Amino acid sequence: MKRDPYVDRWLERKPAEPILRRARDVIMWADNRMGEYLKYGTVQFAFNGDFASFVHHDKKAVTLMFNRGAKITGKFPHLEGDGPSARFMRFADVAEVEARTAELTNIVRSWCEMMAPPKKEPTGRARSASKARRSLSPSRRTSRRTSPET
Repeated sequence: MKRDPYVDRWLERKPAEPILRRARDVIMWADNRMGEYLKYGTVQFAFNGDFASFVHHDKKAVTLMFNRGAKITGKFPHLEGDGPSARFMRFADVAEVEARTAELTNIVRSWCEMMAPPKKEPTGRARSASKARRSLSPSRRTSRRTSPET
């Protein structure tokens, strides 16, 4: 997990610093593709698009806004909201972050899988050549490389 030093400084001396830090740790450890940075005066988490940000972080609670949370697939009972886009998860204390670690981790992983570029299958000539090489027996592969037939 790569930490952004600007985010570290932003978190210092915030009233809800322990809750913010624990939620950050869960998000960043959930998937190594997730990144963090400061945007609009708060911490933003992202992978191939903005994922979530801290929108409220007063003395008693933290609210994490999932910018396009409605698109995240899966059942997540602590995601709040029914609008066309954003969803929210609220944490009253570090114990709530701990209690929801598995759910938050699954939300992060679901986002990363959804936003990952599709895996390309080999096509065309390269694929055929690859299949042909695999179909040769090991002895034929060796003899073709070491002694050309004349």
